[in-house]
Formats: sequence, structure tokens, C-alpha cells
Amino acid sequence: MTKFAANLSFMFTEVDFLDRFAAASEAGFKAVEYLFPYDYAPEELASRLKANGLTQALFNLPPGDWERGERGMAALPGRSADFEAAARKAVDYAAALDCKLLHAMPGLRHHGANWADYIINLKAATKIAADKGITIILEPINEIDIPGFFLNTTSMARAAIHEVGADNIGLQFDLYHRQIQEGDVARAIAEYAPLTRHYQIASPPDRGEPDDGEMNYSYFFKKIDETGFDGWIGCEYKPRGATTAGLSWPANCGVTLGG
Repeated sequence: MTKFAANLSFMFTEVDFLDRFAAASEAGFKAVEYLFPYDYAPEELASRLKANGLTQALFNLPPGDWERGERGMAALPGRSADFEAAARKAVDYAAALDCKLLHAMPGLRHHGANWADYIINLKAATKIAADKGITIILEPINEIDIPGFFLNTTSMARAAIHEVGADNIGLQFDLYHRQIQEGDVARAIAEYAPLTRHYQIASPPDRGEPDDGEMNYSYFFKKIDETGFDGWIGCEYKPRGATTAGLSWPANCGVTLGG
């Protein structure tokens, strides 16, 4: 049964970040995700989760120097020590927030991202995460939203997962990115179901709510259900107006936020 996590980096931006937990809960969400937690103490975030009855579904490892354009370090040469420190910091946060999934961004091709460093660093990250029962996940991102992003296709993510060979590595399947980069979303849901640990959703062309645009999410949610997936689907979309005003999409798609 589909169940949804509000992405607090994209949704409820009408209020300050720490107030978005309550806003998500009041809207009917049972889980949240976001890009990065590191501007806040883990104790503060844990308190917000508990007070609002929310599960922390996912967040990202520290990405390097975001303001200077870095988008992850996992595949960057000469950054293994930085990446390992980032993985340890993320795992500490995840343990404090009882979060079981961490996304490791690879970095950009024009920053030197390459396959050999990617596999070495992912192997190190899975070992660090395994001690806390945490899974590292890989998300292919389309080349339009992030030009030069190293990991673009689901087949490339699958190859990395198999080469790393750890039990605690899997796929973060963003249907929006798949549609833009490769299309053929319904077949890919079935094909990659054994590797998928988390889904994310938004509608091209504007990355808005999943009930308008070029994708039939009513159909895709049924396809996800057919795989037996029991994790969270992250709502990483950009509301077209006020966040709550756009929350008619679950009814339009025949689903409920909490499953």
C-alpha cells in the first residue's frame, strides 16, 4: 500500500524549516524527508519528529561544498577522506533520527567524477552504515536538472549496486528523473523493484504536484503497489501554489497520504 513522505526542502516552505514538521503532520503525512539536516542539532530534529508522530524516511549525506556547485563526493577523485567523514556524520544523524536510508550523491563529471572512485567510496560507506542498520541508496538524476551529474540512468545505478555487492545498498527511484532522462517508467518500476528502497515523485514539465503534467500517477501508484513495495514514496515536488492548496492530488490519484 502506497504511503507518502513530505519533502520538507520542497514543501511547506511558507513556514520556517522547523515548523514544517508540524505542517506536514497536520496535512496528513506520516513521514518526512529533506535534503540535509546538518544546520540543526539531531536532538532538535528528533524532538520535532516525535512531537508530530513522524518517521524520518530519508536524507542525503553531506554533499561537499554545495554553494560552490558540488553535488556529492562519492565519485570524486582525492575526496575519499572527505566522503568518509561525511558518511560518518550522516550515519550519526540517521541513528539519532531512527532513519534507515541515506542517499549518497556522486558528484559531477566536470569535477572529475569517475567509476573507480565511486565504487571504492560506496563500499566504504556501506560498511560504515551497516553497523547502524542503515542502507545507502543511489538516485539517478536527469542531466537537465543537474547538468553533469554523474549518475543518470537506472541501469548505471544497478551496475553500481551489483559491483558494490553489499546487502545495505539499493536504488532511490525518482519517477520524475526517470521520465525526463529515459521514459518507460511503468516497465522500469517492475524491472527495478528488487533493488528499489525508496521512490520519489513529481510531474514534468514543471516538477509540480503528481496529478497534472505528462505522467499518469494513478497508474504508476498501482504499478508500485503490484511490486509489494512497503516503503515510503517521497513527495519531492515543487507546489504550484500554497502547499496545502495542492494536496488534492492524493484523492485525484486514488491514494491516501498515510497509506
